[in-house]
Amino acid sequence: MSSTSNYLTCAGREIHFTEWGPQHAETVIAWHGLARTGRDMDEVAGHLASRYRVICPDTIGRGFSQWSPQPEQEYCLDFYARCALDLLEQLGIDSMHWLGTSMGGALGLRLAGGTLRGRIRRLVLNDIGPELAASAVERIRGYAGNPAQFERVTELESYFRTIYEPYGWLSDTQWRRLTETSTRRLPNGKVTPHYDPNMVLQFVHHPRDYDQWEAYDSLEIPVLCLRGEASDLLLAETADEMRRRGPRAVVVTVPGCGHAPALNVAEQLQLVERFLNGA
Repeated sequence: MSSTSNYLTCAGREIHFTEWGPQHAETVIAWHGLARTGRDMDEVAGHLASRYRVICPDTIGRGFSQWSPQPEQEYCLDFYARCALDLLEQLGIDSMHWLGTSMGGALGLRLAGGTLRGRIRRLVLNDIGPELAASAVERIRGYAGNPAQFERVTELESYFRTIYEPYGWLSDTQWRRLTETSTRRLPNGKVTPHYDPNMVLQFVHHPRDYDQWEAYDSLEIPVLCLRGEASDLLLAETADEMRRRGPRAVVVTVPGCGHAPALNVAEQLQLVERFLNGA
C-alpha cells in the first residue's frame, strides 16, 4: 500500500501530510512525536490502510511543514490544534479515530476533550498520558533544542540509532528510512534533524501544555494507552492512574521499548488495529 504526499495551508501555515487508503470512509489521524515527522507512521498507516483512510501530518516546524515565524506563540498544543482542525475541515473529515505518539497523543487528548469532543471516536495514546515525568522532558529538551550536526548522513543515522534506541527493534531498512526522512542539510553542508529547534520553546512559553488530567477525566470514549516498559516519560504510576480515572484506559505495556514504541512490528500493529476495529 502506497501513500501520496500533499500540502494544504492550515491556520495560515503550509502543512505537509501523507495520505493512505483514500478510498475508505473511516479515517485515522496518525500524529507523530515532538521532534519527529509523519513518516514515522509509515508502517502503521500502511497496515491500517486496507480498511481506513489514514492521514499522517507533519506538525508545523517539522519535516516538510512550514516553520513558524512566531515560534513563541505557535509552537504549542493550541496552535497545533488549530492547524489540525483546519486540515480536517479542508479534507472533509467529520469523525475519526486518533492515533498519537507522544506529542501527537497529547494533541489528540487536547482535541478529544475539547473542540473535537464527539468527533474523535477512539483514541490511541502511544507512550503519553495527561502528565509527563519532568526528568524525561529535560532529557528531550536537551537533545531536541540543540540538534546535532554531522558531515555525513551515515553519522546522523548512528546518532539516531543511539538517541532513539528506546523505540525498540527497527530493521536496518527502517533505520535508514527514519534517517533519510528526518534529515536536512544546512548551509555549511552538514546534516541535522529535520525540524525547527525553536519548537522546544513550547516548554518555555507554554510550560503547562502537557498537564491534561482535566481533559482526560472528561473523556467518554475508548482509550488505548501503549506504554513502553522502560519509558521515562509515561511513568508506571501515571499509567495505573489512567486505568482508574476518566475513561479507564486499556493500558498495554510494550516489552523491549522505552519512549516510545515505534509501531513497526506485527504485535504492535495488530494491537492498534484490533482496538480501532472495536475488537
